[in-house]
Amino acid sequence: MGDKFTLYDLVKKLIGPVEAVGETRADEKRLENLKSMTILVYLLLSDIQAAAWDADRTEHSMRVIGRHAASFLQDIKDA
Repeated sequence: MGDKFTLYDLVKKLIGPVEAVGETRADEKRLENLKSMTILVYLLLSDIQAAAWDADRTEHSMRVIGRHAASFLQDIKDA
């Protein structure tokens, strides 16, 4: 990624590591980080799901956004 700072990098820095390391105290903190991350993902997916409702709108810009959101959710489901 070079030196370009992304939203992903920012979120990872704010939340902290989530991978277990096998040390109880560290893993307790990482579990809390993971809980924060899953809440964030849930909220983001909820926003994407709301946008997907516009996939069949007659307004072109709304339909494009809705279809993109619906396609993303389908990709997640198929993964």
